[in-house]
Amino acid sequence: MPALNSIQVDKLFRLIGTPKAPVIIDVRTDEDFAADPRLIPGAMRRPWAEVANWAGGFRGRPVVVACWQGHKLSQGAAAWLRQDGAEAEALDGGVKAWVDAGYPLVPEAILPTRDPQGRTVWVTRARPKVDRIACPWLIRRFVDPNAVFLFVAPGEVVGVADRFGAAPFDIEGDGIRWSHDGDRCTFDVMLDGLGLAGVKPLAHLAMIVRGADTGRPDIIPEAAGLVALSLGLSRMYADDLEQLDAGMLVYDALYRWCRDATGETHDWVSHQPKGARAKPVTA
Repeated sequence: MPALNSIQVDKLFRLIGTPKAPVIIDVRTDEDFAADPRLIPGAMRRPWAEVANWAGGFRGRPVVVACWQGHKLSQGAAAWLRQDGAEAEALDGGVKAWVDAGYPLVPEAILPTRDPQGRTVWVTRARPKVDRIACPWLIRRFVDPNAVFLFVAPGEVVGVADRFGAAPFDIEGDGIRWSHDGDRCTFDVMLDGLGLAGVKPLAHLAMIVRGADTGRPDIIPEAAGLVALSLGLSRMYADDLEQLDAGMLVYDALYRWCRDATGETHDWVSHQPKGARAKPVTA
């Protein structure tokens, strides 16, 4: 049984990647973080000793706090968050329990430098279709829920990245980390680089994105549907950020299908209660 006001790692893992995932705050000491500088997917770092200064920013929100072993730092910070109006729990067993369970961790060093508000900033070409919506979805759901995305003219991506401290993605060029690699699309490359390739639903989703983005719908049947949805969204929205907001729902649905529903079939009676199903008509 988990301790009072705490959450177990398996439950948290099920919540991550969904729109209703809690805010995850890593309050490990600098020494503990230096020993393993990786984050639970979607987590942000905050100093435990300054909780009185930052707790108010999470008022009214579900929060999970993680220290190394789930003892005094996370318990104390979660209690402080609760008294400041957040729905806060400590991670039972801490980051150590997460590591021991074999769940994925995102290396902090590979992420762009955070802005003064603690957000990662990313830049890509305007008028997104597949990869340039799929990758922001991945980042917001598994890396940084507050990530900022800048959509600019193709020729300005590298310059904007340099001047604004942003990470360029889905664009060709020397030294660009997040781009196509042979037959793999940028989404594939991000999964590997961010330490998320072992998450089976994401690996399944990656096949759909790859097929849609590289013109190979034969890879998996759902790729053709994603192409249609992506092109439709591009026609519906002239504003790239509005298109991204709408596209988030598409990828939320695809992720949940990959995670929970690939074996489910649908017919005209599949959602009726058993007793209400029509009896076969006989002559």
